[in-house]
Amino acid sequence: MTEPHQQRISDDDRHRTAEFLRKAAGEGRIDLDELDERLEAAYAAKVYADLVPLVADLPGAEPAVPPGMVVAPRPGTAAQVPVDAPTYSTSIAVMSGADRKGVWLVPPSHTSFTLMGGVNVDLREAVFTTPEVVINANAVMGGIDVIVNAWTRVTVEGIGIMGAFEEGRAKVEPELGPSSPHVRVRGIALMGAVTVVRKPMPGEKRKRLRRAE
Repeated sequence: MTEPHQQRISDDDRHRTAEFLRKAAGEGRIDLDELDERLEAAYAAKVYADLVPLVADLPGAEPAVPPGMVVAPRPGTAAQVPVDAPTYSTSIAVMSGADRKGVWLVPPSHTSFTLMGGVNVDLREAVFTTPEVVINANAVMGGIDVIVNAWTRVTVEGIGIMGAFEEGRAKVEPELGPSSPHVRVRGIALMGAVTVVRKPMPGEKRKRLRRAE
C-alpha cells in the first residue's frame, strides 16, 4: 500500500495549496518573491511530499497534505521533507544502541525494544502520518529515550518494574495547540528506564521555562 506522503496529487490539491499560499501572502506571512517560488513548486508537484515543505512553516497547513497526515509546525523555518524520507516502524538494540533522528516519517505505531542496550527515538524533526502515534517502548535492563519538541502532545502510559517509565523534566516550555500531534508512549521498563522528554529543536538554544507560581 502506498504511503500517504507518496500518493499522487490532483489538480484540485494543487489549486487548494496555491490558494492557501496566496492567503498566507495576503496576511503578510510570506513575501511576493516567496509566493512566486512556492506557487511554481506547487503547480510542479507530483506527490503530497512535494507540497509539504511549501506549507509546513505556515499555520493550518492541513489543506496541502493527504487526509490523516499531520505536519507539526516549525516556527521560524520551513520544514524540508525529502520525498525519500525514511520510515521506521521499529528500533531494536540488544547489548548495543539504536538511533532514530532527523527527518523521518513516523507510522501510526512504532515499536522500540532494548535488552541491555540503549535506544534514542527523536521525534523533533519527524513527520507524523497520523494525528496520533503510539510508541510501544519496552526496556529490559536498558534505556529508551523518546524526545519530542515543544508543540507535540505527550501521554505516558507505561509501567516500571524495578525501573522507571516516566516523563522527564521538560527542557523547553510546551507550545501546544489544536493541530499538535499526539504521541502516546506505552510499554514496560523491567530493571531499566523509558524516559520521555521535551527538548528544543536541534540547533535551537534552550528556552527558559516559566517558574511555577
